[in-house]
Amino acid sequence: MSDFFKGIEPVRYQGPDSTDPLAFRFYDPDREVLGKRMEDQLRMAVCYWHSFCWPGGDPFGGQTFDRPWFGDAMKDAKLKADVAFELFDLLGAPFFTFHDRDIAPEGDSLAESNRNVREIADYFASKMETSKTRLLWGTANLFSNKRYMAGAATNPDPDVFAYAAGQVKNCLEVTKDLGGANYVLWGGREGYETLLNTDIKRELDQLGRFLSLVVEHKHKIGFDGTILIEPKPQEPTRHQYDFDVSAVFAFLQRYGLEKEVKVNIEVGHAVLAGHSFEDEICAAQAYGIFGSVDANRNDYQSGWDTDQFPNNVPELALAIYYILKGGGFATGGFNFDAKLRRQSLDPVDLVHGHAGGMDICARALLAAAAMLEDGSLASFVDDRYAGWETPEAKAMLSGKRSLADIAERVEREGLDPKPRSGRQEFLENLVNRFV
Repeated sequence: MSDFFKGIEPVRYQGPDSTDPLAFRFYDPDREVLGKRMEDQLRMAVCYWHSFCWPGGDPFGGQTFDRPWFGDAMKDAKLKADVAFELFDLLGAPFFTFHDRDIAPEGDSLAESNRNVREIADYFASKMETSKTRLLWGTANLFSNKRYMAGAATNPDPDVFAYAAGQVKNCLEVTKDLGGANYVLWGGREGYETLLNTDIKRELDQLGRFLSLVVEHKHKIGFDGTILIEPKPQEPTRHQYDFDVSAVFAFLQRYGLEKEVKVNIEVGHAVLAGHSFEDEICAAQAYGIFGSVDANRNDYQSGWDTDQFPNNVPELALAIYYILKGGGFATGGFNFDAKLRRQSLDPVDLVHGHAGGMDICARALLAAAAMLEDGSLASFVDDRYAGWETPEAKAMLSGKRSLADIAERVEREGLDPKPRSGRQEFLENLVNRFV
């Protein structure tokens, strides 16, 4: 045990009237919501990288956080793990997530790096014997080291492709060994800065083969979790190939992977792509590739990915409404891909950030569940499309009518359809009753 969180008590549910700043007012893990425990509906996770690795820097200034585990030795990695599991236990967090480079230092060779990751994974496993916290997903960091500056799978150097494959193989196996529910690939360097030195088709083919290799190895080792891609339009590259959910789906179809891979949708990445969070959730559900989400928010003034903790109940409630309407999570969950502000220096700030985010998600879940149980919003949408349930409309969609058949019916019946109000303002007011 470390003494990093010394004097801080576990965060407990105390109810909506509590004024304790370190209490859950809405997150009651055992409360039943739509037939499931609240904890099981939300499946919330603490991410390793922002919480325990980020030094508090920005493009104009360096490190502001002074953490006792900052260092490149294995003893530092084990102290970091001690502190991480202390935070998980303080929060009662059901899950955590990590990159391989978050948990263990990089060695002088891939073999040494992989051994370091496995050693810390074994240390995790021993801690998980006495902790409730499980692994939501693992992933390999294929973007920080300068070898990946021109991409990992999409790199013009085949040796970089091979190195990345060796790194992913190890991390995927570690994720399986720790009982991970998913494995994520984020293509932060899988894109381009300029077309002047880029062959897009070649790079997409490389990326398609790389992902196929991951899927093949998943089946070979018997990993039952879900493979997820996390879309993002840009940053750090000018353009990423996994721009948004629709781009990912087109890519998966092109390489025959749409039945094997789903998406992990981040709020901030959706905003950068010009979408809302719920836009991307609904698109993924329509394509049948919805998997998991990263819960955070952007500063809408800044125009970049600020990774702040979620604190907007109305926005999150609508997103959770669509998640629940689509059947909820299977293997996915809410991962707090969020970091403290660089002026938030104290250990208790980590607890405040996560406890507040968990409470916001719980409050939004309750609002979303109330909207579903009320049924007014869903009923309006069903009524709006009711015409498509008629025999003639079904015949048009099923292939029983040709273009000529449809045109002939319009003339024969003298069809002259009139516009109908979409009643957006009414619906916005309806949602506001619950949030």
